[in-house]
Amino acid sequence: MGEKVVYQTDLEGIPLFKRGKVRDIYEINGKLLIVASDRISAFDVILPTPIPDKGKILTAISCFWFKKTTHIIKNHLITCDVDDFPKELTKFREKLEGRSMLVTKTSPIPIECVVRGYLAGSAWKEYEREGEVQGLKLPSGLKKGDRLPHPIFTPTTKEEGKHDRPLTFNEVVELIGEEKAEFLKMVSLKLYEFARNYAEERGIIISDTKFEFGEKDGEIILIDELLTPDSSRFWPKEAWTPGKEQISFDKQFVRDFLENIGWDKTPPAPTLPPEVVDKTREKYLEALRRLTGSE
Repeated sequence: MGEKVVYQTDLEGIPLFKRGKVRDIYEINGKLLIVASDRISAFDVILPTPIPDKGKILTAISCFWFKKTTHIIKNHLITCDVDDFPKELTKFREKLEGRSMLVTKTSPIPIECVVRGYLAGSAWKEYEREGEVQGLKLPSGLKKGDRLPHPIFTPTTKEEGKHDRPLTFNEVVELIGEEKAEFLKMVSLKLYEFARNYAEERGIIISDTKFEFGEKDGEIILIDELLTPDSSRFWPKEAWTPGKEQISFDKQFVRDFLENIGWDKTPPAPTLPPEVVDKTREKYLEALRRLTGSE
């Protein structure tokens, strides 16, 4: 860690497949190269201020989980080791080392498979209003940050350039068919429960997370990133206290800062002060240390 900040990559001669909020994706030899930059987004807007080492931290955590969950479902990871990348990428080694994954190209399923084990974020707001979350009735009297009686599957749409929209399970069935919907729900809950148990032993509560899946040769596999501070809410177990805002090891810290300064959540986003950048980096690093034992 501690190398120069990477806000955006350009690999001359390698076709850019897509540039996301955080990741630059290239296509090479029928495969995809996912490069995690140090960009950070909040409320679907890319911020002008990068977080040093963020891309490396996200890549290390994703690679860790992809290798650890193959007993549940296959995933798109081919390798995180630049030594095993196609020879055309050798000249970009310095840019790619530690922040890139070579993966199988799939047809993505347009559903974000969100699983919640605790009551937080938009789910808490909906529960306060309705006593339920996306059509799922929950016990009365739950507090903000409470552990749910069992994890719940609360999928959303995945829409480019738009806010994702919550879906009921029946709506997922309408979109992709009952067999696929049931499979995604089953695998998402299995992945979450496995990861939650593992993380809790290392002092991290995974409040909620999102999974993405794609199809390759008629098989559904796990894609994108996996159980990172960008795609999950991570809380320190020792500080968890239902009924209040939780300390977090994720970008909630940045969201809170932006809300506190009154930003209206429309571009352009404000710059982040150095102390917010440093604290965010520390939080991401702490998640990496606790989950993987590495720095």
